[in-house]
Amino acid sequence: MDDDLRSRRGRLRGFSINRLIPNVLTLAALCSGLTAIRFALQGEMRLAVIAIIVAAIFDALDGRVARRLGVTSRFGAELDSLSDFLCFGVAPALVLYLASLREVGSLGWMVVLMFPICSALRLARFNTALVSDTPPPAWTGQFFTGVPAPAGALLALMPLMVSFEIEAAWPRHALVVGVVLVVVGGLMVSRLPTFSFKKGRVPRHLVLPALLGAALVMTVIASSPWIGLSLLGLGYMALIPFSWVAYRRQAQADRQSATAAGEIVPLRAVDPHD
Repeated sequence: MDDDLRSRRGRLRGFSINRLIPNVLTLAALCSGLTAIRFALQGEMRLAVIAIIVAAIFDALDGRVARRLGVTSRFGAELDSLSDFLCFGVAPALVLYLASLREVGSLGWMVVLMFPICSALRLARFNTALVSDTPPPAWTGQFFTGVPAPAGALLALMPLMVSFEIEAAWPRHALVVGVVLVVVGGLMVSRLPTFSFKKGRVPRHLVLPALLGAALVMTVIASSPWIGLSLLGLGYMALIPFSWVAYRRQAQADRQSATAAGEIVPLRAVDPHD
């Protein structure tokens, strides 16, 4: 009887709710990405873009919640990678194809195929880095390798977002959309270091200006959301050269300190959780 009671308690214990919360958020992101495809098939492009933005919000939350609760797992990481591929690789490409690139037939489809392929290659590289035998220096956690998948999806959607706000045909022109897709896809698989704002720190004397800047950005987004999000994407692109310079400076300082200590330290930027 005691053994039966212990067995029941073991079955009832199971997984805590805290362990499930990050996976639920990842599934919510996955549902949002699938819903974006549904809206695009119905011609509701605004709702499709909103659904992808919602997926990006859930994606930003799941990893943070998992780390805060101390419930990170390999299963969660794999589920997140699959969700990222669909939400930020397949969904944006299909939305843009249905919005403008299908007008140019097979050529447009070739461009569309390139974007999710780049997303898959990026995620494969990230998963490979997770099991690397040589841990990178701690400071590389301040950088991504290439543009992360959620940011890449929103950058690729910028022409469509601009077309929602202005009465002009050029933002949805197949050439404009195709060039943006190719450039962003290349940035996603590139080795360019980009700032990771997850572990960045704001100096004390810059806290107030940073808050004022954030308030300005939110004001622009609230008054003109599509233009505000597009400007935010352009600002992110403008930061890439600065992130490259910062990475090179830190890498050089690390090499000098390693040389002084008679050690060789491998330097490579490894993504934290996308």
